[in-house]
Amino acid sequence: MKDIPKISEAEWEVLRVLWEKTPCTASEIIEALANDTKWKPTTVKTLLARLVKKNAVGYRNVDRTYSYFPLVTKTECIRVENKSFLQRVYGGALKPMLVQFIRDEKLTADDIKDLKQLLDERSE
Repeated sequence: MKDIPKISEAEWEVLRVLWEKTPCTASEIIEALANDTKWKPTTVKTLLARLVKKNAVGYRNVDRTYSYFPLVTKTECIRVENKSFLQRVYGGALKPMLVQFIRDEKLTADDIKDLKQLLDERSE
């Protein structure tokens, strides 16, 4: 598995845009984030530069127009974040985390059915 860099919350927002539609210019990313953030264009460009430096995002320069694309998948990043959270909060122990979430969150009948099915599949 390749090394996935630590991604900040703000960088996640930029990556979400790129995972949804890629490649994108900085202007397209700025426009996509305009309704959800109050970031200035320079902020988005700074975040893109950080993601490029971390090798999480790549770019192409065609006729002086930069288009950006993700070098890491959403699944890879989620997996790393899950492991980091599990280690930080639960000392790496999965069962206490699952128990806590199941007790605290409202689960629909379909959610419970899906969880049971998943656990049954894992026990086989």
